[in-house]
Amino acid sequence: MFYEVPVKTNRSTEFIDITRKISELVFESGVKNGICYIYVPHTTAGLTINENADPDVVHDILVRLNKVIPFDDNYRHAEGNSAAHIKASMMGFNQYIIINNGKLMLGTWQGIYFTEFDGPRHRKVYVKIIEG
Repeated sequence: MFYEVPVKTNRSTEFIDITRKISELVFESGVKNGICYIYVPHTTAGLTINENADPDVVHDILVRLNKVIPFDDNYRHAEGNSAAHIKASMMGFNQYIIINNGKLMLGTWQGIYFTEFDGPRHRKVYVKIIEG
């Protein structure tokens, strides 16, 4: 099963928790055991799995990323968004999550985040759910 999930971002950099939406797709698919593959087809956005219980974790990650990779640092890329490309590459563009008994096998505190580094924009996430 293949799904395309729209994601609207509101700030230049942000993490958007998409865990609930991905879990709903797994439930909707009816797959009890398999793999959920999530992919972002953008070069200035990515995916990560991290704590979703305390919003300060996301805040701290974004603050540190922006310090380590500042928006303006004499980059050569003409579009002026090199920092966004670097941050997205660091996060990565895909995640695999095991499906067991119809549920994503995430840890107690883990959530799936769409990571925006060049917003606000209208984005998309591709999800492929494979039984097996």
